[in-house]
Amino acid sequence: MAAPSSLKGLLFLSLLAFCFGKTANEWKSRVVYQIITDRFGRDDGSASGCGDMWHYCGGTWRGIMNHLDYISALGVNAIWISPIPLNIEGAYHGYAAKDLAQLNPHFGSSDDLKNLINACHKKDIWVMADVVANHMGNPGNEDFSQLHPFNNETYYHRRCQINNYQNQTEVEFCRLADLPDLDQDNTYVRSQLYQWVRSTVATYGFDGIRIDTIPEVNKAFWPGFAQAAGVFQLGEVFDGRVDYVAGYQAVIDATLSYPMYFTLRDVFQRQASVRRIADTLSAYDRYFKDQTVLGTFLDNHDNPRFLQGQSDYTLYQNGLAYVLMTEGVPLLYYGTEQGFSGGADPGCREPLWPTRYAQSNPLFKFLQTVLQFRTSVALWNQGPQVERYIDDNFLAFTRGDVLTLVTNVGSNGPTVQRTLTYLPASYKDGTKLCNIFWPNDDCITVTGGKLDVALLRGETKIFYPKRA
Repeated sequence: MAAPSSLKGLLFLSLLAFCFGKTANEWKSRVVYQIITDRFGRDDGSASGCGDMWHYCGGTWRGIMNHLDYISALGVNAIWISPIPLNIEGAYHGYAAKDLAQLNPHFGSSDDLKNLINACHKKDIWVMADVVANHMGNPGNEDFSQLHPFNNETYYHRRCQINNYQNQTEVEFCRLADLPDLDQDNTYVRSQLYQWVRSTVATYGFDGIRIDTIPEVNKAFWPGFAQAAGVFQLGEVFDGRVDYVAGYQAVIDATLSYPMYFTLRDVFQRQASVRRIADTLSAYDRYFKDQTVLGTFLDNHDNPRFLQGQSDYTLYQNGLAYVLMTEGVPLLYYGTEQGFSGGADPGCREPLWPTRYAQSNPLFKFLQTVLQFRTSVALWNQGPQVERYIDDNFLAFTRGDVLTLVTNVGSNGPTVQRTLTYLPASYKDGTKLCNIFWPNDDCITVTGGKLDVALLRGETKIFYPKRA
């Protein structure tokens, strides 16, 4: 018997996702640039600001496409864009869907989205879609008939609010920010969500998905969702407990590295002991099945920016260097390269276009240097991260032949001088290593199985053997 046409369509979409989707292992070669679609680029060329940060400011998919050269110049090779469905009015961020079958007209048309993704692929930039399977938007009057395809209260959990994030039942069955909480145990809800993510990925050619609010949904739902997507999944588990976050890697490819985020903020923003990084990595070794695919970051759309709480660029650069050189999939939040310093939502969601996409900011140049180097040595293939020296103010680690040095003393701190004796086997006596930021002027040589290193004014350094 011939398969029904609807089944044929789903099989075709599944085949497309299988053929073109990128795996977790492949995503290790990427550095992801997180974009809030409404805040990155306008398609009318305007550089005016945003009158009301709580509502739409005018960013579009065409606006992103118009500035792909800027993204490429920075050195990132993947973007993560906002959720694409039609949202309730005013929800510029995309996390309050009204109709999963329609695109958000504020961002553009289906052709605009396809054109953006095609243009990205021509520049070897992969595209990650932000998807939401936990909830729909709140129409304000509990009239579920306005929501599609979940237009009846039977598709939702009863109304209650999450107040205690230590209570997992409450987390899974109650509402986040009063957003109607879908019942994924309902057969119709589950099948519709699986079908939707499968169709979305295949129709537009997404290379991966970032999944919102992972712990707010029962774990049993996620393997089917991941299989339906057919591409790398990076889930949001907004929590600092390593064992708790790691538990979700049993049902999806990877999670955002939130425990390390909190650690890095403490170490580089608040200048806590650098040893905390080693403690967190030790816990990662115990609980995560594969930490090399976690999404590592220092800023995102849900938290005040690093520079809101710490204005010292050198401390910021140390944190960013760690994110880009450690194991995992690095995530950079748009505006980092321009020194954005916004506070809590919506302050951390500033429009980028008033900067006119300038490439002169010292943070842009810093990131550009690190990213170009990271790509040139294929850092993701260099081998595991090995701690070579650590104390309260200093960390040295290698990945293959690459040596990264970071400190938390800041630009007004003392010169940090250390002697490294635990070196890679490839660092033979006479090996000359040069700092990628000053490759002709800052070189050191292995002598007697030792390396003497120095960091001035809180700087970070990345050394690599100088080839003859």
